[in-house]
Amino acid sequence: MTQERAAHARLRRHLARLLYSVRGRATVLTVTLSAAVGLVCLALSLLLIRDYAYNQAAERAAPTVERVVREVYQGRLANPIPVGPDDVPLIQVVAGDGAVLAASPDLRGRPSLVPHAVRENEILVNRQVCDRGDCIWVVGLRLGGTRYGGDVMVYAGERPALLLRGWRLVAEGVALLLLVLAVIGAWTWWTIGRALAPVERIRSRMAEITLSELDQRVPVPSTGGEIQRLAETVNATLGRLEDATGRERRFISDASHDLRNPIAGLHTRLEVLLEEDDGHDWKPEVRAALLDTDRLNDIVSDLLELSRLDARAPAPAERVDLARLAEREVERRPQRVPITTRVVYGAVVEANVLRLARVLGNLLSNAERHAASAVEVSVRAEGGEAVLEVADDGAGVPPESRERVFERFARLPESRRRDPGGTGLGLPIAREIAQTYGGSLTIADSGRGARFVLRLPLADPPDPAPPAAAS
Repeated sequence: MTQERAAHARLRRHLARLLYSVRGRATVLTVTLSAAVGLVCLALSLLLIRDYAYNQAAERAAPTVERVVREVYQGRLANPIPVGPDDVPLIQVVAGDGAVLAASPDLRGRPSLVPHAVRENEILVNRQVCDRGDCIWVVGLRLGGTRYGGDVMVYAGERPALLLRGWRLVAEGVALLLLVLAVIGAWTWWTIGRALAPVERIRSRMAEITLSELDQRVPVPSTGGEIQRLAETVNATLGRLEDATGRERRFISDASHDLRNPIAGLHTRLEVLLEEDDGHDWKPEVRAALLDTDRLNDIVSDLLELSRLDARAPAPAERVDLARLAEREVERRPQRVPITTRVVYGAVVEANVLRLARVLGNLLSNAERHAASAVEVSVRAEGGEAVLEVADDGAGVPPESRERVFERFARLPESRRRDPGGTGLGLPIAREIAQTYGGSLTIADSGRGARFVLRLPLADPPDPAPPAAAS
């Protein structure tokens, strides 16, 4: 059933491409119009070919009629009538009562080719005669006062060539038309595809350009038409977008740097005030202000980190064992919620250790915020990837919201209730860092609570040390 569904899906894609794409519609329209014109031309051609064939048969039969007429008048009519090298093979001489007086060998024993011609006083006969699907072209002449008892009719006929008769001629014409239509369809499909190839290259290049690669441009074809102008417009738009994004990043970076210094100074002064003797009634307000400065500092730090990640700012990378990093980060944290580790050493990745520590810290902070009683951290190597999981036993994340939590500044109601001062940037930063190093951060199914899964490609094994020189 899976293969059948896949086949049906492929068929639907092909039909959609044929019926709805510019290339497909142009091809179908061209073939349809060509078929209509071709059918008209085929009908006219068949009529012309048929008339030509019958005219040729009549022209060949006329001399034979003249020869037999002379023999009838001279009284030298033989039965069977001999057929000369220049004669048509079908010859008859018919009396007025319809009796056949003489015939060529091919018509021996056959009735009159045109039995009613004498009765209707026809003088000349030039027509097609068919009997049981066998059609011939007959030329006849009426003779009066002969030695054979009154008027007689002399007939001479010939079957048109085999390929110029009946349905076979139609079938051959239809086959030729289908071949021509196939060639026209293939040529139209190829020509329009070739004309639209620059558009496909522009589309594929646009699909590859990400927010961090706005300095890239699409190829500009040298066609001098609408497609070239389209590519130039796209590149101009990318240039404006790059400028706007650059100004936004510079603003965030500059604002973050400018805010950190006064926040740090305010933070220091508040801490100094808190060191004064107890009993001052303003100390609770100072503590609240200190918490606010901590929150402001976190927001500024997150914005600065996002700016660096968006700009793909380089950071020194090194070989990091995720298991040892996880153990170290768990030991350094205040144990607000019990955290257990289940790690397997050897899951080594190539990344910046500070950024990976930030990812793990953000995941642990999120887990501690939502956990009911425990958090578990596990690390292992699996299928060429290092896998780090942080699971809690809290309420979990609904499936429909698992992508929304990675949006910047997005916070679920449960998160706002547990931590009203959160920034909503921790998880987006963690995912950005994972994607920077070719990995991913997702939320997987869990029996209880939320389970965040970080996957990073394993680092290549280190180069073997060169052998020591012999002393």
